[in-house]
Amino acid sequence: MRPAGPEFAFRVLTAVCRIPPGKVATYGDVAAAAGRPRAWRAVGNIMRDCRTPGIPCHRVVAASGQLGGYGGNVGMKRALLHAEGVLISGTRIRDFTARRWRRPRRRR
Repeated sequence: MRPAGPEFAFRVLTAVCRIPPGKVATYGDVAAAAGRPRAWRAVGNIMRDCRTPGIPCHRVVAASGQLGGYGGNVGMKRALLHAEGVLISGTRIRDFTARRWRRPRRRR
């Protein structure tokens, strides 16, 4: 697998910006939206290193609905999601399936 370069990182951050408030996407969802469905680890690394204000990284969660790291500040991630109306039990998104964002499929 080729390393994640600046072009892929740009596509990842663009995809993350498309996740609407009150919805969440998995690292795999974001990787697919960025054109590399199997690059979920690269997405995680890009999210970990992202320090750009305005990028809603808090909306990206694990495939199981777990909140994940958020730079070690899970409390902040929980608060940001809660402010958007996302309910959380422990460290897991409640009603994860209904809250999960799926990018619109392209028409052929």
